[in-house]
Amino acid sequence: MLSLELITPDRVVFEGDVDAVSLPTPLGEITILPHHIPLLSILSPGSILLRQKEEEHLFAVSRGVIEVDGTHVRVLADTADRATELEEEAVRQAKEKAEQLLKEKRADAEEFAEAAAMLDRELARLKVVRRHRSSRGSPGSTRLPD
Repeated sequence: MLSLELITPDRVVFEGDVDAVSLPTPLGEITILPHHIPLLSILSPGSILLRQKEEEHLFAVSRGVIEVDGTHVRVLADTADRATELEEEAVRQAKEKAEQLLKEKRADAEEFAEAAAMLDRELARLKVVRRHRSSRGSPGSTRLPD
C-alpha cells in the first residue's frame, strides 16, 4: 500500500491508502506503486488516477510538484478536482473564456502566461470530465473499461 496526499493551497483533496497512482509529468504519465524509488517531479496539467482495491478515482489537476519516498506520495497541485464534481458545460465555458483571454493578452507576457495556465487547467478538467462521463461507475469512483 501507498499513503497518498493530494493537496491544493485551499484544501486536502484526498488523503488515504492506495494500491497505485498514475500522474502526469512533463515527460509523460508515470505510475507509482508501493516501494517506488524516491522521486521528485513536476506535476503537469492532466488527470490523476488512484487505484484502491476494486475502485478507481479520477482527478483533474493543474501544475504542481510530486514527491515520492517509497511508501508515501505527496502531490502538491495548484488545483485538483474530483471528476465527479465537474460539470462539462461549466468546464467548456471556462475553457472558451481562457481561449479568449489568451487571444487578448498576447502583448503582455505575464498575463499571457496566466491565460495559458488557465487554458491548460481547463483542458485537463474537460478531458477528465469527458473520460468520467464515458466510463461511469459507482458514485464517487470511476470504473474504467478493460
